[in-house]
Amino acid sequence: MSLNFDRMATIKVKNLRLRTYIGIKEEEINNRQDVIINVVIHYDAGAAVQENAIDSALNYRTITKEIIRHVENGRFALLERMTHEVLAIVMEHEGVLSAQVEIDKPFALRYSDSVSVSLSARRD
Repeated sequence: MSLNFDRMATIKVKNLRLRTYIGIKEEEINNRQDVIINVVIHYDAGAAVQENAIDSALNYRTITKEIIRHVENGRFALLERMTHEVLAIVMEHEGVLSAQVEIDKPFALRYSDSVSVSLSARRD
């Protein structure tokens, strides 16, 4: 019996907690707020599995650093726009075949833990 391994890998960056300017009210524009970012990335890990070398893998650390830099230095009126920009950063990396980004804004509404927006993209 032979085994066929799926070469597709899923990388999950879970609960990346950052502070940024997000919102449309004056208080939101003038004060940083917490956001929680979750990213799911799919890529072909065949070379990484075979070679066991960092150069063969998708460097999720680099992607995460780019996200941190962009979000912490940015100003966003809408959660949708921030989510789109983070997804664009992920998709800029050639090895990414598809990705999903969800960003939560804790305590955005009274009586709720958070409000989130999720967007996804796929390479043709």
